Amino acid sequence: MYLILPVVATAASLIGVAFQVLTLRLRKRVRARDRLPAWLRPVEGALVTWIFGCIVFMVSGHTGVFGLGYNDLSLALTNNLAWQVAGLLVVAKFAATVASYGWGGSGGIFSPTLFLGGLTGFFLAGVAGTWIPLTVSDRIVLAAVGMSACFNAVVRAPLTALLIVFEMTHQFSMVPALMFCSLVSQAIGRLGGHHNFYDALLLQDGHELIRIKPPRDLKSWQNLAVWQIAKARPVMLTGFERGTLQEVAARYPYERFPVVTQGTVKGVVRRQEIEAALSEGRAPRLDPAVFCRPETSVREVGELLIRSATGMVLVATDDRSPPDSIVTLHDLLRVQASFSD
Repeated sequence: MYLILPVVATAASLIGVAFQVLTLRLRKRVRARDRLPAWLRPVEGALVTWIFGCIVFMVSGHTGVFGLGYNDLSLALTNNLAWQVAGLLVVAKFAATVASYGWGGSGGIFSPTLFLGGLTGFFLAGVAGTWIPLTVSDRIVLAAVGMSACFNAVVRAPLTALLIVFEMTHQFSMVPALMFCSLVSQAIGRLGGHHNFYDALLLQDGHELIRIKPPRDLKSWQNLAVWQIAKARPVMLTGFERGTLQEVAARYPYERFPVVTQGTVKGVVRRQEIEAALSEGRAPRLDPAVFCRPETSVREVGELLIRSATGMVLVATDDRSPPDSIVTLHDLLRVQASFSD
């Protein structure tokens, strides 16, 4: 059984990686090209799920493609499922789950990844059992290993994966196998990218992931490099055409915007200046921009914010190039609040 263990852990981890990669790609493609309104798109994923679920039901009589699939997974964990049916369920469940998520359907990650991994392990145990003597307990252990590996490859939480599977089985003898598969799945899971499925969804939706290590004391906080707290991808004004001013004022609620034309920072414009320019038809007045380097400390940036007429500091490699990020008093307060939490 331990000879087959690395194969099962690798295969289940690859199933998890493929699920994450294909789901994100389909989701991005659907959002860019699907002409249906967002509220109607999940119907397409539901239709694909229905087709695969009906095909599997007519062939095998099992309904694991629909819903959580715990009934068929329980049959596998008690060795009451044909391994050929397990392989069929893996293929259909994988396609249906990718389609459901890709077209905007809602649902959890735990159940489908545990189902796919568990039946992958059970299927491979059945295939290997045709020429290697595997006991019923061996098949169940391999199914549990598949569950843990697939879950961990998607969620990137090895201890959580191990504990969830152990809680379902209550078998201490499985712990060494689960620990080994955690190492394998953690390594293979990186093929799907640097982020787990949850973070990857947030990034695809345009949300910024903030990862800050809280300082231990006031001095550490003041010596923190500003790039660690600055707001990346700032909204910049590239011209004073009426259409540009109207779009920026309507789309973004910010009070100040850096002005960059021909690759050079011209200054910072306030919202009231943009609104006055739209009502009076004149060019908005600019305030001088204040710059700092990415490695500048928080203490120095605080002093720059005090001296700045706009309450904004642009983070750039030099004093004229477009900023990579910006810092405001709001950013300092936001990070301090996160430290206190």
